[in-house]
Amino acid sequence: MAPRTETSAPAGERLIDRFGRMVSYVRISVTDRCDFRCVYCMEPDTQFVPRAQVLTLEELALVARAFVELGVQKVRITGGEPLVRRNVVSLLEQIGDLPGLRELVLTTNGSQLTKLAQPLRRAGVKRINISLDSLDAERFRRITRTGNLVEVVAGIDAARAAGFESLKINAVILKHRNHDEVVALVRFAGERGMDISFIEEMPLGVIADHDRAEAYYSSDQIRRDLEAQFALIPTPEQTGGPSRYFRVPELGNKVGFISPHSHNFCEACNRVRVTAEGRLLLCLGQEHSVDLRHVLRQFPGEMDALKDVIRHAMEIKPRGHDFHVAAQPLIFRHMNATGG
Repeated sequence: MAPRTETSAPAGERLIDRFGRMVSYVRISVTDRCDFRCVYCMEPDTQFVPRAQVLTLEELALVARAFVELGVQKVRITGGEPLVRRNVVSLLEQIGDLPGLRELVLTTNGSQLTKLAQPLRRAGVKRINISLDSLDAERFRRITRTGNLVEVVAGIDAARAAGFESLKINAVILKHRNHDEVVALVRFAGERGMDISFIEEMPLGVIADHDRAEAYYSSDQIRRDLEAQFALIPTPEQTGGPSRYFRVPELGNKVGFISPHSHNFCEACNRVRVTAEGRLLLCLGQEHSVDLRHVLRQFPGEMDALKDVIRHAMEIKPRGHDFHVAAQPLIFRHMNATGG
């Protein structure tokens, strides 16, 4: 059972599921659109949600406020690529001002950070996770299909200069694509005072680029590769997400592993997701969901109605996912539509 996080919300306003887990973390997607087309995330011809079906900035602000009033202490803004959403900084300013919120954080591919790092810091964003799967420009282009490595590294440097409380790199590792770069990625992060998390590919949506079973590279194998170069010291430190962290004394940073296949993290799940179209997803790997957009538009501005729906949704939050690396995906929404 997950530890019960302290919260300023009244006991009756806390989100506790039927397994006794307190939900203290919500990931809110502001768009399913992205300027990259990463091979593990979506297909090159992905059709995005019609704009009329995407929550407005005002609706997204209400959703964030409802969760914080229900005891959620950490809000992560995701996409797609959240920084391609017009006027997203104004939304972040509103969320950052919510009483009771401890952390406003963001996940991005880094492409927009050269121009938005400083505004994001002023808006109240405390931490940023930046996706970076390769340090080779040609490989980076192949994995992202449209990404420019020089642009992303410049974005990382701009974020470092902006003075966020912490910056972390996220890398999805695929066998024969980038598995031989894990040591270099750890060094890259450590030289910049950044932590890094390695992520096993999530089996969301049907993809044609590769066979997920053949491309699977486990966290245990990554750890063995790293231990040939570094001492990895287990640490209980957490950031509220699913990463298991190890300290790297030689570099002074931490390495995390997000392992939905090899080390299932569902038992301590403390989070839910809201998609750009307003679906409250109770589990990354299940389809249990509630339509918040319907409530927002049928009862505009009625916070009690929205909070009631969120509170009752905890009754259908499943114990965990059913990811199997060799199986066909049971979830047909791609990662960009899931919300990071």
